[in-house]
Amino acid sequence: MSAPPAGDAAPMRPATVVGLLVLLLGIQPITTDLYLPALPMLQRELGAGMPATQLTLSALIIAFGLAQLVAGPLADRHGRRPVLLVGLAAYALASLGAALSPSIEALVAWRVLQGVAMAASVTGARSILRDLYEPREGAQVMSRAMGGLGVIALLSPLAGGLIAQHAGWHAALAVLAAFGAATLAAVALCYVETVPRRDPCATRLAPLARNWAIVLAHPGFRAWAGLSALAYGGLFVVLAGSSFVYIEVLGVSRIGYGALMAGNGLAYVVGTVVCRRWLVRHGLRATVRRGAWFSLAGGLGMALLALGGLAGVAGLFACQCLFALGHGVHQPCGQAGAVGPFPEKAGTAASLSGFLMMLSAFGVGLWMGTALDGTVRPLAYGLGVFGCAIALVAWTLVQRDGEPAARPAPAGGAVSP
Repeated sequence: MSAPPAGDAAPMRPATVVGLLVLLLGIQPITTDLYLPALPMLQRELGAGMPATQLTLSALIIAFGLAQLVAGPLADRHGRRPVLLVGLAAYALASLGAALSPSIEALVAWRVLQGVAMAASVTGARSILRDLYEPREGAQVMSRAMGGLGVIALLSPLAGGLIAQHAGWHAALAVLAAFGAATLAAVALCYVETVPRRDPCATRLAPLARNWAIVLAHPGFRAWAGLSALAYGGLFVVLAGSSFVYIEVLGVSRIGYGALMAGNGLAYVVGTVVCRRWLVRHGLRATVRRGAWFSLAGGLGMALLALGGLAGVAGLFACQCLFALGHGVHQPCGQAGAVGPFPEKAGTAASLSGFLMMLSAFGVGLWMGTALDGTVRPLAYGLGVFGCAIALVAWTLVQRDGEPAARPAPAGGAVSP
């Protein structure tokens, strides 16, 4: 796999690239998942209503989505490194502020800043992937990175449950500041700039609008970005609704809920392993076609359990894990496929794809704020809708338009993951 260095700098080792991607992408699940077991506690202690409590997630997500539209072009213009360093420093500061918040309004404000800073990390990671690898190879590397990300997603709710149980929600949010500082140090010490060529026009309004139009007009981008947006929307149904359903409706303890979400994360890790194996044997489109069966079975199965009045902890959890398996297949493929046709506009393509993902999640968050009604139905029916939509896109648009265009191998050094 080709990984050309920038300028005269030596290329990073494959393990370094994967490790950095794990940390940069891992900011997203740790920011959303770690405090999930503490949400009911946070709501009570701050005297907040359900819509305001859900806003601590949905405001983070919409800020994250909008900021990616700026972070991507900035990374194309100035390089990945300066954008990552500034973003990660701001993330650590915002996380500390969130941990010290005295009110729900202050917490929402700090979560907005967290979302803005998080955009630099995640957009930078996706851009680095396209800087170094062709689409199919990028999907394999992304699946490895997302396996590590899955471990973070596995441990975050379990750790969050233990921390919230014994030290409160403030301590759970303080962990995010430490993670941000550690990631900042890793980038400062280990990351070698990968941008192939800085684009001085990337942040000018007219060229930026043209670049957005070019990316959005590409049918392959629409297919892969649509798949990623739907997959993340389904995941966000779980993130926004599961703690209230499992803890308050089904009577699971905070630590028990954390263990369930850890099992969900394990299913996701298994999905990334399946993804890597299928990619080698079948390629991108066929891998997604197979993965859609997991998404459909998990989402539709959960909806049918709720419809039949059979939604207990075991049944919901089994369906949730099936959906997580599919997510472990779709996210690496979708994110690599969306930026694949745009080697010179990777930041812009990554930012647009990420924005669409967050727009989907923001809509789910707003809906969950009013739909949660003390039953399992909003969680189950929401996941059912997304499971069906994912399968539809995977079996139609991706199969028709999703063949990525490979680029010629650059003349720089070669790195194999």
